[in-house]
Amino acid sequence: MGNTQPQPSPNPALPQSEGGSRLAVYGALFLGNFALAFGPWLVRLADVGPSASAMWRMALAAPFLFVIARMRGQPRWLPSRALYITMLLSGLFFAADLAAWHIGILKTKLANATLFANAASLFFPIWGFIVARSLPNRREAMAFVIAAAGAALLVGRSAELSRDHLLGDMLCLAGGIFYTGYLVFVVQARQHLQSWTLLAWSTVATIGPLLLIALFLGERIMPSNWTPVIALAVVSQLIGQGMMVFALGRVSPLVFGLALLTQPVVSATMGWISYGEKLAPADWVGAVMIGLALILVRQPDRSKGD
Repeated sequence: MGNTQPQPSPNPALPQSEGGSRLAVYGALFLGNFALAFGPWLVRLADVGPSASAMWRMALAAPFLFVIARMRGQPRWLPSRALYITMLLSGLFFAADLAAWHIGILKTKLANATLFANAASLFFPIWGFIVARSLPNRREAMAFVIAAAGAALLVGRSAELSRDHLLGDMLCLAGGIFYTGYLVFVVQARQHLQSWTLLAWSTVATIGPLLLIALFLGERIMPSNWTPVIALAVVSQLIGQGMMVFALGRVSPLVFGLALLTQPVVSATMGWISYGEKLAPADWVGAVMIGLALILVRQPDRSKGD
């Protein structure tokens, strides 16, 4: 996804206490979101199938991620067989997420695809509630209600436009559910792995499953024009995810949530310029509601620490 990870965020890497000025951190945060917002547009430009474009995004970026991990002094190999199994399982869920999302991108508005991809971070706390067997607090419950209402509004608008748009929204939401499964395994691995090592291996683990999905769906695999898939790997995976790795954990949840809202704005602009996709007032209301929910769900629960 634009994707964007052990926390409800677009990336699996949580940096520890690395340096970086406030200006550099904020610059990285907004550059990462800006880069990720171009992902749906690049998927549409690629002359391969949607699952295949996701596969190339990962395959082309993976070697560079291992180089970055090495340059950061992080290990290239996993310390146990159990972690390889965990990464394999995470790759299956992440591949299903990306395949569903990329197919959905081709069937709905760019803004909707980006919004539903980011709203997927709302599903992860639900898993936490199930495991902990505890009800969400008032703020979290309010976020889920607002997000559900905003999503319903956007889905209703898509249904009015065409069945294809509705199917696209449903696929993007399905991607969010698969993404939650991916997060479950990544959280376990993050207890033992450093950020860039985890990002590199979680990227590698998706390549095989994505290739199998693309072959099963009969998609075109080899591009005749490599520019879109190379751009997808560089812009979305290396720059977008890389900048989010750098910024995540260095800013407050509120700032991180607000920065995420730049993605649908950029995607909506690209959809309007490239494809004439205009957002009606009801679309903007739904988008704002989901954005508000994303900000609320990222706020720390002060009721438990005072």
